[in-house]
Amino acid sequence: MSVAVLKKAGDAPISAGETGVPVVLPKRNRRRLLLGAIAFLVIACGGVYGRYWYAVGRFIESTNNAYLRADQVAMAPRVSGQVAEIYVKDNEDVTAGEALLKIDPRRYEMTVGQAKATVDAREADVAKSEADLRQQDAVIAQAAAEVETARVNSDLAQKEYERSAALAVRGFATQQKNEQTESALAQARSTVNLKQAALDAARQQVATLKAQLAQANAQLAAAKESLGQAEIDLSDTVVRSPITGRVGDRTVQLGQFAQPGTRLLTIVPTAQIYLVANFKETQVRNMRPGQPAEISVDAYPDLALTGTVESFAPGTGAQFALLPPENATGNFTKIVQRVPVRIRVNAPEKAAPAFVPGLSIEVSVDTKAASAVHTAGAGQ
Repeated sequence: MSVAVLKKAGDAPISAGETGVPVVLPKRNRRRLLLGAIAFLVIACGGVYGRYWYAVGRFIESTNNAYLRADQVAMAPRVSGQVAEIYVKDNEDVTAGEALLKIDPRRYEMTVGQAKATVDAREADVAKSEADLRQQDAVIAQAAAEVETARVNSDLAQKEYERSAALAVRGFATQQKNEQTESALAQARSTVNLKQAALDAARQQVATLKAQLAQANAQLAAAKESLGQAEIDLSDTVVRSPITGRVGDRTVQLGQFAQPGTRLLTIVPTAQIYLVANFKETQVRNMRPGQPAEISVDAYPDLALTGTVESFAPGTGAQFALLPPENATGNFTKIVQRVPVRIRVNAPEKAAPAFVPGLSIEVSVDTKAASAVHTAGAGQ
């Protein structure tokens, strides 16, 4: 006996029973199965995401308020003059010590020549003072010899006078002879005093000559310092790059008159780029130097980079603003502050042709290690 199964509008056969007769399920049952499957997938995905968030995601602090930076060096001359030569072009790579431009050196070369002539003159003064001092030593030796000769003559005159006086007492010598020997003795003693005074004067002259020599040496030292300064000024006419990098913001023109301190161009060390991320103050609680970071460059979305937290600014961005906010007012509004965080970029060499300072960055810092330590400390 066959069993007839009537199909209602919208029904479809799903399966057959034991008798081989198709079993028809309503359309709403299919919808329930589909919704159930979708709900299951949503719950499963939510569980996976929740587990990931609990294990990893809740420790990630992210911000898109970040930019690439580099410690660029503004190049300016130390001396004034017209720019005579320019050795580099815009955006050209340079090495440390490479010449960038040259100031007209003629005036400084003349100054060096004058300074050298002054040094030669001062060296001649020193040589003359040393010669005068050596000559004075000879004068002193001569004066000492004359003093010694005068003393010998004085001693001889003393003996002559004593003999003459003894003979005059006994009547063997005339009074005139006695007076002559006495006069000769007086003259000999005067000569000794005169020669001794000349010797003292010669010795005192030594101090004067030594002072002149010291003055000449001081003038020579000053002349050498002036020569050294002139040579430094001459060498400074060539402006050299202090670091390896790339030329940027070149405003110098050939023939331009440059003053000391005038910014002519900038050297950017493109191989030493870092980024500064401005995190909210509520995000830096568990941040520590050394934590890893993932970096995404807006200009290169397919370039995956990593980094490391290096340091934190000693104040929020508002503290270093040109006009710091004054919150001691009646209309105070609390605003979440930003803390600049410096992150070292582990970028491979030649990562991108325009990987330069100023690019916008999205950065995520993994604070899991610090969070675990903080949680353990709070539990104790």
